[in-house]
Amino acid sequence: MATRKLRLEELGEARLSPRDKGIPERAFGMTVTEFLATRPRLAEFWTPLVALDQSAIDNNVDVMARWCSSRGLQLMPHGKTTMAPQLWQRQLDAGSTGITLATMGQVRTARSFGLDSIMLANAVVDGRSLRYLAGELADPQFRFVCWADSVATIAAMEHELRGVDLPRPVDVCVELGAAGGRTGARSVAEGLEVARRAAASDVLRLAGVGGYEGSLGHDRSEETLANVRRYLWQQLELHRALGGLYDDGDIFVTAGGSAYFDVVAEVYGDAIAADPHTLWTLRSGAYITHDDGFYRRISPLDEGRPAGQAGPHGAGAGRLLPAMRGIARVVSHPEPGLSLLDGGKRDFPFDEGLPIPRRQAPDLQGPWTPLAGSSIPAMNDQHSYLVHSGRDLGLGSVVSLGLSHPCTTFDKWHYLPMTASQDSDLVVELVRTFF
Repeated sequence: MATRKLRLEELGEARLSPRDKGIPERAFGMTVTEFLATRPRLAEFWTPLVALDQSAIDNNVDVMARWCSSRGLQLMPHGKTTMAPQLWQRQLDAGSTGITLATMGQVRTARSFGLDSIMLANAVVDGRSLRYLAGELADPQFRFVCWADSVATIAAMEHELRGVDLPRPVDVCVELGAAGGRTGARSVAEGLEVARRAAASDVLRLAGVGGYEGSLGHDRSEETLANVRRYLWQQLELHRALGGLYDDGDIFVTAGGSAYFDVVAEVYGDAIAADPHTLWTLRSGAYITHDDGFYRRISPLDEGRPAGQAGPHGAGAGRLLPAMRGIARVVSHPEPGLSLLDGGKRDFPFDEGLPIPRRQAPDLQGPWTPLAGSSIPAMNDQHSYLVHSGRDLGLGSVVSLGLSHPCTTFDKWHYLPMTASQDSDLVVELVRTFF
């Protein structure tokens, strides 16, 4: 079982300063706890800004937890999406069996907060990381599993771990990939070869099959969904082939980004029923905030997707809501129909779609009104180009932006204010990130 309560106390003891982007001046010198006790308002913060919506986050965490539980799936959400232990805690409280991470540096950060159930969806082959891991495995409560996609990876791990005081073998899932995909053995036969090598190791333990189907497509076309299904069936084929190599410890079969987890549930369905002892595990991470762009278009649980389009595993389920928004201020009107905002690529994501203008207001305290007939076709480091029809927005007015891709939103912010809801000005939490 994962730690139910992470060590978050120090986050409240941190003192705020001018080095913290967007924080109001009156907060400087206060601890986070002291500042929140004054019931701050979003209107006090400086632009540009990214704000979170507590009510939408709570909805999303609950929706995903119930969706997984009803299908016999474990959930180890990808923590690299937010790198925010406060948000990890919400996921753990809702029943997640651990947190997935992408680098050993992230593992070290997570361990400093007491997280004791981690999947590293990656290989670890360097000596310094493996020596660190060996020390952490002395904690009997710490459950850790990583991936390996080649015999060379197994050999590199063995080379670094031999001669180290290793309290117990390192659990390893064989990563299966696909042509044109990311990492991973390129065939079931290659995966089986890796598994045999891991099972024979004196410092490693074969712990299942892992992989990532999300790199196979960026849409929900029939061709993409067929490719995803084909890949997931190969995962199951490899898992069945490894039956004689497994021991009595925990065995994982894991997939599931935030785009095709419904297809994962569909393909895994019969196997879950036939093999309830295997930990059939999703690693979806972006669902916690969802978004207004990429995931809104592709997630099977987006609020705008008709139940009939969500597939058999989406019908009747709750829906995910966008839980993050950018706020930027109009600082220039260089030409009619063009306004420049004070937030750009350093503040808002742009890799999976540019920000989407949603609402406008004279200032952060509102009142907010819809902003129709506008778009952001380009961004610079510290500016966004707002093209609009009708009367120019007033200098100093603010624009609320829908954002696309949580994974490249959180990394731009040290603190993100969380309001009680999108319609509330009350800041109830400062979410701290660790990138």
